[in-house]
Amino acid sequence: MQNATAIVTDPVLIFFIVLVIILLAPVLLNRLKIPHIIGMIVAGVVVGPYGIDLLARDASFEIFGQVGILYLMFLAGIEIDMYHLKKNLGKGMSFGAYTFFVPMIIGTVTSYYMLHLDWLTSILLASMYASHTLIAYPVISRFGLTKSSTVIITIAGTIVTVLGALIVLAVCVGIHVDGAFNPGTVLMLLLRLVVYCVVVVYAFPRVTRWFFKKYNDNITQFVYVLAMVFLASYSAKMIGLESVLGAFFAGLVLNRYIPNMSPLMNRIEFVGNAIFIPYFLIGVGMLINVEVIVKGWDVLYVAVIMSVVATLCKWIAAWMTQLTYHMSGLDRRMIFGLSNAQAAATLAAVMIGFNIGMFDESVLNGTIVMILVTCTVSSIVTEQAAAKMKLQQMQSKGEGSVDKVARSRNTLISVANPITAGALVDLAMLMRNPFARSGKMYALHVRNDNSEGSRAIGRNSLELAVQAAASVDTRLTPIERYDLNFVTGLVNTIEERDVSEVILGMHRKATIIDSFFGSKIEQLLASTHKMLVITRCFIPVSTITRIVVSVPPKSQYETGFTGWVAALGNLARQLGCRIIFCCPVEVQSYIRAVLKRDGFEIRSEYRDVEEWDDFVLLANKVLDDDLFVVVNARRASVSFDSSMDQLPAFLQKYFSRNNLIVIYPEQFGAGAATTSSIDPLASDITATPSELWLRVAGYYRRLILLRKRFTQRNKVKKIDL
Repeated sequence: MQNATAIVTDPVLIFFIVLVIILLAPVLLNRLKIPHIIGMIVAGVVVGPYGIDLLARDASFEIFGQVGILYLMFLAGIEIDMYHLKKNLGKGMSFGAYTFFVPMIIGTVTSYYMLHLDWLTSILLASMYASHTLIAYPVISRFGLTKSSTVIITIAGTIVTVLGALIVLAVCVGIHVDGAFNPGTVLMLLLRLVVYCVVVVYAFPRVTRWFFKKYNDNITQFVYVLAMVFLASYSAKMIGLESVLGAFFAGLVLNRYIPNMSPLMNRIEFVGNAIFIPYFLIGVGMLINVEVIVKGWDVLYVAVIMSVVATLCKWIAAWMTQLTYHMSGLDRRMIFGLSNAQAAATLAAVMIGFNIGMFDESVLNGTIVMILVTCTVSSIVTEQAAAKMKLQQMQSKGEGSVDKVARSRNTLISVANPITAGALVDLAMLMRNPFARSGKMYALHVRNDNSEGSRAIGRNSLELAVQAAASVDTRLTPIERYDLNFVTGLVNTIEERDVSEVILGMHRKATIIDSFFGSKIEQLLASTHKMLVITRCFIPVSTITRIVVSVPPKSQYETGFTGWVAALGNLARQLGCRIIFCCPVEVQSYIRAVLKRDGFEIRSEYRDVEEWDDFVLLANKVLDDDLFVVVNARRASVSFDSSMDQLPAFLQKYFSRNNLIVIYPEQFGAGAATTSSIDPLASDITATPSELWLRVAGYYRRLILLRKRFTQRNKVKKIDL
């Protein structure tokens, strides 16, 4: 039993001591090459009621510990790549079957013959071996291996074995209390589970999409996400399941709306890894009573048997998974390390069995020792396997799977006002190559007057842009520039900073005679060959359901072809949504090749489109929650067609309410000279052409439009998105 009193009782001092442990345990143990997870648990043993009794395991540790384990499972669900989960779901189910039935069989036999328990108690004890807790998951997250197929297989198997252990627990408790097996109890549990899953899958995404559209503040979204996690956890507990399953399921459902490179994800990971998860680990250490080992040979014997059987069964399950799917020894070690730890579900099962009289005190104390042993083995094995796996990934990628140009691509974000600055930075982060270590990001505000109001707008815009980048741990360099006009300042900055791609917001029409893109885009296109991304989104990017891309013929011959394909691939991977390329058949093979070469394992689909300007056929297919991307071309490029002159009219007429991105790919490559037509001493570059030229161009465009409409009426074509 725990001591009744502790040395420290003041809440402020208690929290201070916990923070000191969280701060110093990793620092001290890293020098000894010991995983910091073990340090947290050992620190809990030392300061807890079974150590020096400095702190009592009071309500704060109960609450924060419970929040910590829920947070741990939520992070495991939210960081899973859904594409890889579907791809490896069969392997995960197989591992789940192995890691459930192997401990059930071996654990039941050893408990009956070696611990001399009856068959019902032996089965219940075996179910404790079958379940496990992903206590070493923070190690995986720190090494950036959360999307590894081996990790995803282990997580999927965890859910299978925990569900199986819960069913066995319910059956054993029912038989012990009622004296007979009641199949209705199990059927009702499964029925409640099905109803629970259907409700969460249907309701959570719709409510989340509505909330994120209405409230774009990161703090409000963070509180909302936590509320949904605990709602799912409590609901799971109410129907007889473990709350950790509800937290993991909430992570899977909300996964789609929280991109990895987003401020919201950064806040979620930071709070969990800094406070809640360490609190849980320290609380686990407080439960461990080292004295039980020396109390007598009976407790030591039970503890050794339980620890050896639990560890051996998990190793056998990992080994069988390796043989079944011809995996490497390193994969086996990773699966074994992640699945070996016993904590939350095991502790809950032993307490239930102890309270109803199925387990005696020796099994209870043996379970505590088993938790310490398995958590230690899990942390050490996972740390070693993760380090080697990360090294292998870096060596295998090298310079081949990551675009060499992408490593050094510098991005320039043009921010005109504080309202759109944050959204532009968020989009730039989502489109950025995560392996671009040497690439820099700049935020530019160009002004042509020195008034206090103009300066204030510029500085506020740049401050918000810097804050948006800092929220995802990315450095962004602000540039405030005074120049003759916007285009001159932008082009000069591109040349000075060696910028590869420019992201800017779409012009909003101020008057009826104003053009769709505005008067500056044409001058900008003529002044630089770099890739331009012009965006207009009415909803947050994280709530996008699909990306529909219109690609012109011959675009594969452009210098910047791989650049925009990689950018859209990064965007689709971060958002976890489908991307649909509407393009000629000959272009599709090139897009597939780029996505495969650069390792973009995303849900990509392709639709055959003969003519690039078939926007009328796409108008009714692109929904309000979709992102419509148009790949355009400069006049001097290979893929340019005269019909592209009608692009602004088509977009204004058919896609005025859609989320839109227009991309002008890089034309000549990084080594070409800039074809700038800007002369600082010349007249205003935004001056309109002569009236005669406008009339001739208008008549020509009308003839082209009539010809296209006539052609569309005489052909039958369906584009099903």
